[in-house]
Amino acid sequence: MKTYKDILNDYLPELSVPVVFDWIKNNNVQLKIAKNRTTKLGDYRPPQGRYGFHRISVNHDLNKYNFLITFVHEFAHLKNWEKYKRNVNPHGKEWKSEFRELMKHFMNEDIFPKDILNVLTVFMKNPSSSSVNTNLMKKLREYDAKRNYLTLEELPDEALFRIHNGFVFKKLEKLRKRYKCKRMDNNRIYLVSPIMEVVPVDN
Repeated sequence: MKTYKDILNDYLPELSVPVVFDWIKNNNVQLKIAKNRTTKLGDYRPPQGRYGFHRISVNHDLNKYNFLITFVHEFAHLKNWEKYKRNVNPHGKEWKSEFRELMKHFMNEDIFPKDILNVLTVFMKNPSSSSVNTNLMKKLREYDAKRNYLTLEELPDEALFRIHNGFVFKKLEKLRKRYKCKRMDNNRIYLVSPIMEVVPVDN
């Protein structure tokens, strides 16, 4: 039977496991390996009601480097909650400082490949959600085991595509960071991330 550390080894870079295991054990954390969620990579919930422990979930289909960053992101929310409860911005300066401090345990080439580490070092100067940071997500996705999707930026202009909720859009011009896209059922214009996972639709 697999031990807890064995399970963590399936999802994390090997040399990060001892630190993550100790954090989980010493902070009364329930870690849930969650199904794929298109709107988030992970989340944190504090103890409340019948749940007398911290709860962190991370999507099961992330590669090991993305899984680690996401877990540390959520663990920073835990540490922030212990210090401030709900009295600070969830991704404010207190959380950013906590996230940076926790990530120092892993910011080396024994954990991350050099190309990820270079992008991650820039990201950590002013961290946010990795899922909305285009440069970091593009680099992390290069390490996905198998890539069975396209991103919006890979489609030609005027292409039709479908997103996770079934709505069909047409790709228009790129603005500074996002693409203008027209939703075909109501003709409204939306700004969409270039790294949104999409399914091409025949014209």
